[in-house]
Amino acid sequence: MIKAKVAVLVSGGGTNLQALIDAENSGIIKSGELSLVVSNNSDAYALCRAEKAGIKSVVISKKQYKEKFEYEIISTLEENGIDFIVLAGFMCILSEKFTSHFKDRIINVHPSLIPSFCGKGFYGLHVHEAALEYGVKVTGATVHFVNEIPDGGKIIMQKAVSIMEGDTPEILQKRVMEEAEWKILPLALEKVCFELISNKGD
Repeated sequence: MIKAKVAVLVSGGGTNLQALIDAENSGIIKSGELSLVVSNNSDAYALCRAEKAGIKSVVISKKQYKEKFEYEIISTLEENGIDFIVLAGFMCILSEKFTSHFKDRIINVHPSLIPSFCGKGFYGLHVHEAALEYGVKVTGATVHFVNEIPDGGKIIMQKAVSIMEGDTPEILQKRVMEEAEWKILPLALEKVCFELISNKGD
């Protein structure tokens, strides 16, 4: 069976990467193959997860490549024949030049129900702090295509998560990851990879 070759871009612990590895191992992801992990941070624990899973990994730091940073990532992805890209806690905003080069072939998971608490400045714990501050009763996660607008691409999948009495940003972050992000990211990746290889066959 033909599979779409997937690269995962990471910056930190790689919990979403782990969710994808587990989903591939359990057969949830059938149409895609995790082929490459790219990190902008040589200390990212995600690199250890990749090594343990036998996935090739590369470090491309902004500090080292400066204005050639995105060019280096594009070259690496193309050299490895990558069909699809997942941003899994990748802490760099990608330019329009990059996103249009891989139009409809980059997805991201965001820890809120877009269009709430998204866009510039809304990442990590900031998202959950904002949700609690606003007093919403339901939050969640969204998987969406990536374009030049932060969190502005077409929505693929969403899952709601209830906010509980006494939640802190940290507790809420953990619940959103466990109940939403780790569930919908693999499902969304399978969906888009399936569509990509089906279209290739046409």
